[in-house]
Amino acid sequence: MEPKRYVGIDKDINGGMTDTGKIIRDAWVFGLIAETETCEGWLADGIEELWRRVDAEWEKYGFLVGNLPDDLRERFMRIHAQALDRAKAAGWDAEDELAGDA
Repeated sequence: MEPKRYVGIDKDINGGMTDTGKIIRDAWVFGLIAETETCEGWLADGIEELWRRVDAEWEKYGFLVGNLPDDLRERFMRIHAQALDRAKAAGWDAEDELAGDA
């Protein structure tokens, strides 16, 4: 049986508004991977290792966007704003997601 591979943030459900998508976007913010890297074809182990690296970076800043240096905060805001726009254009609705957690 072939191991399951990630489809890529550009092909992910909900316009990439998933836990894996957030890991990838945060990896872009911290420069751990290029912003052109979609992680398409990655195995779960690779995504998990990327999460560990992202988590280590966030830990330096107390896991708060407001604690990021200006350049990283600006990159965070740009990357996540673009992601929201793409997800909304793909039909994702934050209200629907919140309603599902209730």
